Amino acid sequence: MSETTSGDGKTIAIVSYLWLVGWVIALIMHNNNKTELGAFHLRQTLGLMILWFVVWVINIVLALMDIVFVGWIFSLALFVLWLLGFIGAIQGEKKLIPVLGEQFQDWFKGIG
Repeated sequence: MSETTSGDGKTIAIVSYLWLVGWVIALIMHNNNKTELGAFHLRQTLGLMILWFVVWVINIVLALMDIVFVGWIFSLALFVLWLLGFIGAIQGEKKLIPVLGEQFQDWFKGIG
C-alpha cells in the first residue's frame, strides 16, 4: 500500500514519529483536521511504540541473563522499522512497516 499525499496529513505523519510527545501532539492535530495519511501513520507509530515497550522488557530480561547482544539486535531491528516508517512519512507516503505494519493498521483501526 503506497499512496502519496501532502499538506497537513504529512505534517501529522512526521510529528507522530517523534516518540510519545510527538504522537500525542500529532493525535491532537489529527483530531482537528482528520486525514487518511495522518491516521495511517498514527496507527503505525502507536504499534511501534508498543513494540518498543515489549522489546525494552525483553532487553531487561536478556540483560539479567547476560545475553545483551540479542537485545541489541532486537533494538536495532526496531530502529530500522521506525526509520522506514519515518522516511515514508517524510515522503508523504502510506508505506506499511515491514512484518507488522498491516496488523498495526487492523489493530488500531479506531484511530482515524
